[in-house]
Amino acid sequence: MDGVLVAHSLLHRRRYDRCIELCTALLAANPLDQAVWLLKARALFAKQYVDDTELEPEGVADLLLEPGAQLAQLPRPGTSLQRLRTAAAGSAAAGPPGSARPSSAARRPASGSVLGFARPATAVRPATSLDAAFQQQQAGARPPLTSSGRSVRLGTASLLSEPGGPFVNVQKLNLHKYSTRPALGKMLASYLLVVEDNAVKALELATLASQEQPNDWWWRLMLAKCHYRLALYRDAESQLRASLQLQEMLETALWLGKVYERLDQPRAALDAYLRALEAPSASSGSGGGFAAEPALIIAVARLYDALHEPAKALTCYKRALQQDNSSIEALACLAAGQLHAEQPELALRYYRRLLQAGLQSCELWNNLGLCCFSAQHYDLTLACFERALVAAAADQQAAAVWYNIGQLGTHIGNLALAYQALKICLSLDPLHAEANNNLAVLEMRKGNVELARPLFRTATKLSPHLADPLFNEALLAHRAGNFQESFQLVCKALDLEPEHAGASGLHASLLTLFAE
Repeated sequence: MDGVLVAHSLLHRRRYDRCIELCTALLAANPLDQAVWLLKARALFAKQYVDDTELEPEGVADLLLEPGAQLAQLPRPGTSLQRLRTAAAGSAAAGPPGSARPSSAARRPASGSVLGFARPATAVRPATSLDAAFQQQQAGARPPLTSSGRSVRLGTASLLSEPGGPFVNVQKLNLHKYSTRPALGKMLASYLLVVEDNAVKALELATLASQEQPNDWWWRLMLAKCHYRLALYRDAESQLRASLQLQEMLETALWLGKVYERLDQPRAALDAYLRALEAPSASSGSGGGFAAEPALIIAVARLYDALHEPAKALTCYKRALQQDNSSIEALACLAAGQLHAEQPELALRYYRRLLQAGLQSCELWNNLGLCCFSAQHYDLTLACFERALVAAAADQQAAAVWYNIGQLGTHIGNLALAYQALKICLSLDPLHAEANNNLAVLEMRKGNVELARPLFRTATKLSPHLADPLFNEALLAHRAGNFQESFQLVCKALDLEPEHAGASGLHASLLTLFAE
């Protein structure tokens, strides 16, 4: 059989390594065979390609070198993802409002410990300071230097794997020649950007090709990708808008929303996604051509989630699930939404579908245990938590499970189990604020006041947006007769959570005491 046909078949069957090996052998026999060169370039590109419409997290260097990082420190409410909205106006808390779903360290809405599903870029704006960028890295994980660190690693690995050096000698390329040949030029530009990670050369080629083919939307999109890689976000925005004027395409719309999210303009990103949902498709030319695209619907749902509008987010996830009933992210987010809406039976249905899809993770079993706990199936709860501990791959995951076991022990009245579980949780993750608070409460019940007080203060320091540690410390001070300290602490708790019932009662009691 002809070797070119075999290579083409291997490419379509996604056997990229064998395709690359065969194309290398064919090129060794005939280095000028353009068809084989194109097949090898496509195989290398497909092997290294990842979905670039997902927003990648910012690295430390991005935070250091971000232009205008000191501008607009106080964005308007609801227009920025860097500053989460607070429940009360004028609140100094940095955390989410009390009515919002709990968030993870990366400020994504969480269920139990996490959703049970990890997005390619779990955080839209993962850190607003260098301290947060360093602190939110998991133990043993290496923080990325830049947002393109993953692409740099992949490109370097591909070059090292080639025995004769790089596949394309970038310095000797005649870009003018390839700019007039659309098929080879587009493949070469994609190869330069993804495999070689050479955004400058790809930008030069795309600029020349866009001058030769001004009505081709693809080159405008490539220009935007190169500008985005070089952190020229406004230039990328203008190129994406020009591309959309030439042709309404799904990938272009997703990229425009991604650029707006990188610029921390979630409302503009949301408008771009919603316009794309109503835009005419390239095939039919009728309105609403992208309305059935799950990727676009999920992008809208993520933004609603980040803006703490869970009702709209769940509606979008349901719509995405109607279009793609195997969407793992939609299933996980719907399950988390139902769990936080205190409907554990409905959440169990979604989590069972995830199990039927073949997923086995610590987060999934942990959330299944929380559903059973909310539905008062305590025997099943312990079984799910045991499976979660077996599947835990990191100390933080195991700590979250042990914290939930402590919650179970407290609820059923087994305080010995709760105390031991919280101790294990803190041994695995000493920075777990809620575990510090709950352990302090158990110490206070035992009469160990001197042990409880530093635990409350540690919990407040770790999570300044939590009102419970402040209230518990205020209650401790009230019992010790330190009414002034108790009043100051309870006022801070009410500033964070004005509807806190215990803090409101203690505040009224102290006011009555002072009035006498």
